Amino acid sequence: MSRIAKKPIAIPAGVTVAVSADSTVSVKGKGGELKRTFRPLISIKTDSNTVILEPKSDSHLAKALWGTYAAHIRNMMEGVTKPYVKQLLIEGVGYRATVQGTKIVLAVGFSHPVELAIPAGITVTAEKGVITITGIDKDAVGQFAANVRAKKVPEPYKGKGIRYSTEVIRRKQGKKVVG
Repeated sequence: MSRIAKKPIAIPAGVTVAVSADSTVSVKGKGGELKRTFRPLISIKTDSNTVILEPKSDSHLAKALWGTYAAHIRNMMEGVTKPYVKQLLIEGVGYRATVQGTKIVLAVGFSHPVELAIPAGITVTAEKGVITITGIDKDAVGQFAANVRAKKVPEPYKGKGIRYSTEVIRRKQGKKVVG
């Protein structure tokens, strides 16, 4: 049983939550609107200022999804009030990133530039070795940041590559000269 989902979720000021008959939750706020369809294993109800989730059955899957759905709804409410931000750092001689229209172009040591399409609803800026990804959907922001990082994962000897701003790279010593 989820302790997180047992508590009702408070709806912040300026946010409206609507639940349709097919378990689609729509959250509107000053940042925009997010919609997500959930499985019908969990009943989602809204009061004047709270959202209440309850499992419809006692199955293992319903218990597992109960807390997950509560976390998704909390993330949606937080995203429409204040956008999510991920920062990536580029380290390496000659490594850089530029935003060209709806794509980001990475020069990260390959013989060709790597181009990634920026998904709708996400804003990307690149300045002096820092890529900033912002958006109201936590899943989309995190997934795009992971996709950019995966193009050149930091290596442990010199630390060259793309890493999160909060990530710490464990460095290896390398070869020692005997003599």
